[in-house]
Amino acid sequence: MAEMPAAISAQIAEKAGLDERYVREWLGAMTVGNIVENDPAGKTYYLPREHAAGLCRKAPTDNIAVFAQYIPLLGSVEDDIVHCFRNGGGVPYERFERFHEVMAEDSGQSVVPALETDILPLVPGLIERLERGIRVLDVGCGRGRALNKLARLFPNSQFTGYDISGDAVRYASQEARALGNDNTTFRVFDVSGLEHSERPGPYHLITTFDAVHDQKDPLAVLRGIRQALTDDGVYLAQDIKGSSHHHSDRDHPIGPLLYTISCMHCMTVSLAQDGEGLGAM
Repeated sequence: MAEMPAAISAQIAEKAGLDERYVREWLGAMTVGNIVENDPAGKTYYLPREHAAGLCRKAPTDNIAVFAQYIPLLGSVEDDIVHCFRNGGGVPYERFERFHEVMAEDSGQSVVPALETDILPLVPGLIERLERGIRVLDVGCGRGRALNKLARLFPNSQFTGYDISGDAVRYASQEARALGNDNTTFRVFDVSGLEHSERPGPYHLITTFDAVHDQKDPLAVLRGIRQALTDDGVYLAQDIKGSSHHHSDRDHPIGPLLYTISCMHCMTVSLAQDGEGLGAM
């Protein structure tokens, strides 16, 4: 549609090779959502290029096509969540089949593009240390998008990623090999046990990207991170800016969505491990 002039639903359906009645109904949703523009007199529809970029992954950041995937992902565990409302407990990670896939794409348009330009410069001298060569650990690394990006940027440094998901770690390792990152290692590891771990260390830099709040024992993770750091080490954390108070979170621009994701993922995966269940906010 972004390449077309204003057109009626039949023309749009023909170009897309889709059923007209479904296209027409979809156009209704897009119109009332102020994404597609509609001329009621001519019964035509038009998709501005800037709107199309956010729908079709062409926009590099704040892309609605990426973030909207959380809706069907969370819907797939609706029955499990209803059961938890009645009986307590939680829904384990393995029930969220595409979670790490969606998170990796989300990270790819938020954390990863900002690493070199905005995140690393937060710590004075950190880029220079990475260029010279230091040991780095990413706790809760998921599919390793951030760590693999860092490994390519700083070949003199050594990078390790821990995550509880075997599937995510396998994907991260495969991507590292495909990129030629021989300075990265990914391991399946429950980071709640980091403070009692005999894993090699210490590390000069430890990072967590949106990973602490849904842990089984967040405080234990933070104690483990502190223990694993060198005396001059740096812990760099990114997480959701919630207030921990419902009345204050009313001002958060996507507060309702984040509470929904928290209820149906962040909190429940922690409770499934008999954890603290902090939630996202």
